[in-house]
Amino acid sequence: MEAPAAPHNPVETQLIVNSPEQMREVGRRLAKLLRAGDLVMLTGELGAGKTTLTRGLGEGLGVRGAVTSPTFVIARVHPSLVDGPPLVHVDAYRLAGGLDEMEDLDLDVSLPDSVIVVEWGEGKVEELTEDRLQVVIHRAVGDTTDEVRHVTVTGLGERWTTVDLGALSA
Repeated sequence: MEAPAAPHNPVETQLIVNSPEQMREVGRRLAKLLRAGDLVMLTGELGAGKTTLTRGLGEGLGVRGAVTSPTFVIARVHPSLVDGPPLVHVDAYRLAGGLDEMEDLDLDVSLPDSVIVVEWGEGKVEELTEDRLQVVIHRAVGDTTDEVRHVTVTGLGERWTTVDLGALSA
């Protein structure tokens, strides 16, 4: 089954991030734009900063527990400490299939009440909702100590047509 086509043109912003702390700050700023029912897909090479951004999201949402990569547990729920939505952090790296393989996680059940962040979710979770935020993090690959990341944040679907993603670079 194909993902439903988003009825609106995507909203997009691009950022240059120079350090892990700046990536966490992008996550904290992004948290201010999120609400229950939002799906955030993170794409990028190993070590690009997906979990670092999610750590900042967790801080911004005021959730309980250390946000770490859930690679081996696949999904981790962080309840809110401030009467906000819980953060469901998923790492789909080890999941080869699409939404079928992810059904055991019950993301469709969690989505209305939670903010769901999926690392490595491209091609796996788009069918959950046509309204989603796609974050692509590019970094230099190979033998480099370059901390610079080029981040593209794209809002897909009606939910994001009125959200100012430019606030992420403020």
